[in-house]
Amino acid sequence: MTLFRQIYALLFGLFLLTISSLAYVQITETQSFLTKQMESDLNNASNSLGLMLVPTLEAGDRAGAETLVNVIFEGGYYQQIKLTWLVDGEQQVWNNAIRIQDVPQWFIDLDIFHTIKKESTITSGWLQLATLEITAHPGFGYHELWRIISNTIILFSILFLIAIVFARVGLTWILKPLHNLSEHAKKVAERQFGPDMPSPKTRELKELVGAFNSMSTQLKQVFNSLDSEVAELRNKNLVDQVSNLPNRQYMVSRITGWLSEPSSGALFLAKFDWLEEVHSKYGYQVRDETIRLLAEKMQHHLDEMSPSVIARIAAYEFAFLVEEQEHDQLSKYLQTLIRTVNQEITKAGCRANEDFAIGIAERSAQTSVGEMLSQADNALQSAMKAKKVFHWYENSNQQMFSREEWRKNLTQAIENKQFKFRWQPIMLTENDEICQREIYCQLDIDNTPVHAGQFMPYIELLSLGSMLDRCLIESVNDKHLVDRNYEPIAINLTVESINNFDFHTWLKQFLRSCSHPERMCFEIPETCVYADLAACEHLCHIIRDCGAHFGIDHFGRQFGSMSYLQSLRPTYVKLDQSFAHIEDNQHNSELCRALVNVAKGLDIQVIVTGIQEQEQLARFENLRLDAYQGFIVKPTMIEA
Repeated sequence: MTLFRQIYALLFGLFLLTISSLAYVQITETQSFLTKQMESDLNNASNSLGLMLVPTLEAGDRAGAETLVNVIFEGGYYQQIKLTWLVDGEQQVWNNAIRIQDVPQWFIDLDIFHTIKKESTITSGWLQLATLEITAHPGFGYHELWRIISNTIILFSILFLIAIVFARVGLTWILKPLHNLSEHAKKVAERQFGPDMPSPKTRELKELVGAFNSMSTQLKQVFNSLDSEVAELRNKNLVDQVSNLPNRQYMVSRITGWLSEPSSGALFLAKFDWLEEVHSKYGYQVRDETIRLLAEKMQHHLDEMSPSVIARIAAYEFAFLVEEQEHDQLSKYLQTLIRTVNQEITKAGCRANEDFAIGIAERSAQTSVGEMLSQADNALQSAMKAKKVFHWYENSNQQMFSREEWRKNLTQAIENKQFKFRWQPIMLTENDEICQREIYCQLDIDNTPVHAGQFMPYIELLSLGSMLDRCLIESVNDKHLVDRNYEPIAINLTVESINNFDFHTWLKQFLRSCSHPERMCFEIPETCVYADLAACEHLCHIIRDCGAHFGIDHFGRQFGSMSYLQSLRPTYVKLDQSFAHIEDNQHNSELCRALVNVAKGLDIQVIVTGIQEQEQLARFENLRLDAYQGFIVKPTMIEA
């Protein structure tokens, strides 16, 4: 019960008690007054009638006595008059039935007024003539008492209604600071720190609001300090201080994550020896400034061509990771890179297309990080030996299908829902119980198994992401996987679906018709959060309102503030796979700990990914992680 209702009930209880007491006192006093009034009237009537009957009784005129009694009796204030002649003992009795107008019978049956009688002896001198007994009629008392009670009830009801209105308005106004404080407390409990509450006029509430504002500010500072710590650790350990680009460590971790997921693209390694000439001519300060300007230009022009990760991995060596692009787009990216570098070479006073080389290695199936770096380095060395601007690493692997064949096969598979499913359990670190299962899909094309790593790049390339996500979600529902499985099922959403508001509308309708939306989780890559936060907020709001859950995948991979966690409020985050090898680098361990503290500070479940063996999991014991995922528990095929 709310404080408002408690105070409200207390006030009305006191009001009703007061009104009831006043009503009781008034009714009791009125009943006593009416009783005394009837007794006085009865005495007066008895004396008057006795005096009037003396001459008639002396004369023995019974008819005259009856006439005199009728005059008084017809007034209706007496229930019975009994006249007993003492001469012969004859009695004359007059009765009046108890009929009371405008008074309910149940009220009369309460017997509030007891029978009032007055008996007197009529005498003439020393001679006793008759006895007179008069019984009062209670109708007058009941009528008057009922009228007073009715008026009192009407008056008190009006006062009660007025009191309700004034009490509600008054309590709402008085308790408004407490209501605001309660709402603010809920937001703070959810780690949503807004502006300070205005100070109320009530002294006690003013002190309470001031203390709460102070506490909220301190909690906000704690979260901001954790966010700042993450940014500082990233800048210190993962950013090259000269170019402000990511360093070699970050690039290797990105390549690791890239190769662990279904994707396409290429790795570019570039060596800019012309920077050594700038150093020898103008000194290291001009060289560093040239590197910084070159980094800015490459980021500006290359991001327009295709999203990529650009890193400075050595003094004059740079790496470019271009994800989810095919050969034609990679060629355009290369031409843009060459043109941008030549512009900066010319500005530095050097010759274009000289003293720099680029090696390109396109991704193929089942390529490790070492192999990818080796292929790109071999291509770079070949370009330098041949004194060419660039060289592509020759890949002997042939593509399974052409682009149009991929479009035909994937469209047909989506329309006919030909996907097969596997799921991988995500285990709780506390008791090794399953907390959720992540869904993976594969295809059989011409009796050949095709894994997600092979077809997902073409899903993105051919803009089939929304169609695929709809197909997979409907297939999960058609196969009753949600009904068969008590643990939530996690589904990775494509970038196209996250940015497609038509998909948002469809997902809202689907979740509202789903029998167990709370058993469905949707995972959003962190790259999408930084690319389009508004679209992610819209999608997450729909998922949360429909009772489902969502999480952030590849948490900690991108550079930027973690403040988006406050607006999105995900159920869980999955650490990027690069953090699975925290023993390889102490700085990586520090950054991982800081990221975990940020998420745990917002009461968000943290899941570490890429766990391959028990010894690897043991290294995370001190980080208070909630769950783990990896091939330590392998995916299993889902039976139809």
